Amino acid sequence: MIKKLLALCTLSIVLSACDKVATPPTPPSFQNTDLTGLDYARDFALTDHNGKARTLADFKGKVVVMFFGFTQCPDVCPTTMAEMAAVMKELGPQADKVQVLFVTVDPERDTQQLLAQYVPAFDPRFLGLYGDLDATAKVAKEFKVFYAKVKGKTEGSYSMDHTAASYVFDRNGKIRLFVRHGKGPAPIVHDIKQLLN
Repeated sequence: MIKKLLALCTLSIVLSACDKVATPPTPPSFQNTDLTGLDYARDFALTDHNGKARTLADFKGKVVVMFFGFTQCPDVCPTTMAEMAAVMKELGPQADKVQVLFVTVDPERDTQQLLAQYVPAFDPRFLGLYGDLDATAKVAKEFKVFYAKVKGKTEGSYSMDHTAASYVFDRNGKIRLFVRHGKGPAPIVHDIKQLLN
């Protein structure tokens, strides 16, 4: 009887050890919207504010945060950029493994020179991206980003309505997160650290 009990105990220990080995790693628990596995926001072909042609592959090895906006935006764009600057500060040395991209939805006014002044003012590592009207429409469609001109109060003036959120890609260039505007730096820092691990 004792031999049978010992054999059962040994078997249960062996089986529980097998269970531990077979358990898959815990997936990251994100605080922003998880887009892992979706088949859009795959790539872009734009020019950065230094005049260099860019695609997503240029940033492989880094976590990429991509925001669509325009330089004359009065509220959402500057607050998002300031928030991302705070995120970079909070990340400390890990921030060097993160690339923030600001894509203009107003290429008629947001010239290379203007983007080169505006975007790095928040953090010198940030890059502004632009294209012509067709390239802008193409990337907005690929990323499911809404944008539209809104007539201003004076003749010829206008503003832009646009999606107020950022996309986050992992270090392999795969879409992972959708970050809604105004959530604050803490959830973004949390999720970027998960992607850097």
